[in-house]
Amino acid sequence: MADVKELSGSDSDSVVYKTLLESTRAIPWKIDWATMKFAYIGPQIEPLLGWSQDSWLTVDDWASRMHPEDRDYVVNFCVAQSKAGVDHEADYRALTKDNGYVWIRDVVHVVRKPDGEVEALIGFMFDITERKKTEEKLLVLQKELEALSFKDGLTNIANRRRFNAAIELEWESARNGGGASGTPVSVLMLDIDFFKQYNDLYGHVQGDDCLIAIARTLSLALENPRDLVARFGGEEFIILLPGADAHAALKVAERCQRLIQKQGIAHAQSPHEQRVTLSIGVGTATPADYASPSDFIAAVDQQLYAAKRNGRNRIETV
Repeated sequence: MADVKELSGSDSDSVVYKTLLESTRAIPWKIDWATMKFAYIGPQIEPLLGWSQDSWLTVDDWASRMHPEDRDYVVNFCVAQSKAGVDHEADYRALTKDNGYVWIRDVVHVVRKPDGEVEALIGFMFDITERKKTEEKLLVLQKELEALSFKDGLTNIANRRRFNAAIELEWESARNGGGASGTPVSVLMLDIDFFKQYNDLYGHVQGDDCLIAIARTLSLALENPRDLVARFGGEEFIILLPGADAHAALKVAERCQRLIQKQGIAHAQSPHEQRVTLSIGVGTATPADYASPSDFIAAVDQQLYAAKRNGRNRIETV
């Protein structure tokens, strides 16, 4: 390993430079471009990674002590940037001697000769492990917050925002499906019959329990992985059935009614056997049938209101 004088270029300043370079937490290094050998690397490397200062001989030592998942990209990137004479930086996991790893940020300056050819690379390695841990925690938190923003706080199923995002994606997917008109998309809109009376009679706490129970039951009615049940608002729920034709959608609606009937939630002010029941509007369409998903949902909503006008506890279809 070359002396620190190769970095300073002056015997008289070597002690000062050595003190400065080796007192910082950053790890200084220099590589001779022609030989691809380390001219210098700071002694701080050993307490950080476990590899002795004298063991860093060539760029092969640097590359081989890098996490395999990071190695190809980082090496290729750094070589390409160096050849182009561009200062750069790279984050990667450096392997420790005891088979662990430390996140490193390598900041590289390209030293060029008067004729423009690359002469050497000088840089600093920074331990950014704690920063990476913080970033990972923030990323996990962000994903958790995103998940919460798509979930109904009471029933723990998808909310209206999640449904809107899902139907936009499924609508576009159906548009690109087979045939000139695309593949079908079905939607069920469901409303708990006489729910205001239920709340007035049993109280809002029991009303919330009823909503939770209905949401759980509707979730059991779904069969396909892409099917989605969401709370649309108040006592209204909505079910998205990508790829389901009208016959399949009607079967799901009937299954929902059977499961709710089997659940047998008491509702003394309901004319339907004094049990909680559902009114359901069902629609099936392809993207060629409506200008937008919202127009389709509006049509299904009209069927829901038709079910309520026609006596409730029934299914109406587009």
